[in-house]
Amino acid sequence: MRVVFAGTPDVAVPSLDALAASGHELVGVVTRPDAPSGRGRKLVASPVAVRGEELGVPVLKPEHPRDPDFQAALRELRPDVCPVVAYGALLPQSALDIPEHGWINLHFSILPAWRGAAPVQHSIWSGDEMTGATTFRIVKELDAGPTFGVMTERIRPTDTAGDLLGRLAEGGATLLVRTLDGIEDGSLEAREQAGDGLSYAPKIVVEDARVEWTDPAAAIDRQVRACTPGPGAWSTWEGERFKLGAVRVATDHAQLAPGVLEVTKNAVFVGTATHAVELGEVKAFGKKQMRAADWARGVTVPPGATLGAAHPQG
Repeated sequence: MRVVFAGTPDVAVPSLDALAASGHELVGVVTRPDAPSGRGRKLVASPVAVRGEELGVPVLKPEHPRDPDFQAALRELRPDVCPVVAYGALLPQSALDIPEHGWINLHFSILPAWRGAAPVQHSIWSGDEMTGATTFRIVKELDAGPTFGVMTERIRPTDTAGDLLGRLAEGGATLLVRTLDGIEDGSLEAREQAGDGLSYAPKIVVEDARVEWTDPAAAIDRQVRACTPGPGAWSTWEGERFKLGAVRVATDHAQLAPGVLEVTKNAVFVGTATHAVELGEVKAFGKKQMRAADWARGVTVPPGATLGAAHPQG
C-alpha cells in the first residue's frame, strides 16, 4: 500500500523506520511544524521530520491538518492509508476521508483503557501491572475507533514512563506494520472497542507532578516514575522548586513524619504517610542534577527540615 506516515516526537521514529523497511511504499511524512528549542529558541525540526528527510520522502508540516493546501498536497501523494504515532494534532473529517483505509493510530495502551494524551504515565501512576499498545482506525471521538491489533507489555517495578514508552515504541512498530499487512490482504477486520474498562489519561502538567509527602511511599514512587522524564516530579526546598529523580521505598528505615528530611553519610531520606523514601538524584534550584547525598553535603539541613514546606517563588 502507499503509506503517508504522521508523527512528531522520538517515540514515533521506530514506527517510521519499520514502515520504511516494510513491503509498503512510504510516499510521505506528516509532522508538526518546526518549534523553538533550547536557550536560543531556534526553530528545530521534529525527530520525525528529520528522519523523513533522511529517508528522502516529502515532509509536510501543516500548521493544522484542516489547511486546504495541506489536504491538497496529501491527495497528490495518493495514500492508501495513513498510519499515525503521536502526531499531536486533531484530524478533521475532511482529512480522515482522504486515504481509502483511513488513518490508523498506534496508541500506547490496551484500549479502551487510558484513552488520551498520557496513557503510559497514567498506567504507571495507577499501579497497573500490564499495559500495551493498540492499533485502531481514527474517528472523531477521542481514541474511540474500532481496533485492529494489540500487544501487551508488563510494567516492571522500576520502570519510568521513558523506559516503558521506549519498549512500547519498539514493539508497537512491529504491531503497526502487521496491522497494515492485515488490512492490505484482508485478514484483519476492525472491531468495536469493549464497552467496559474505559478510562482516560489526560496530559500531565507540571502542577500535577508536585509530590505530596502525605501520600503513601508506594504512591510517591509511582508518581515519580510516571513523571520521568517529563514533566519531572518535584517538591520545594527553601521555597524553590526541587526536582526529584527516582526514589526507593525504604522499608528498612525508620518511619519519618511526612516531608521530614533525614541525612545520613551516604543517603537522604524523606518521610511519607507510610515508609520513608530514599532520594536518588535531585536537582535543586540553580544547581546541576546530582546524587541526593552530594546535594545534602553542600547545604545545611537543620533537624526537622522538610521538603514541600513552601510553594516555589515565581
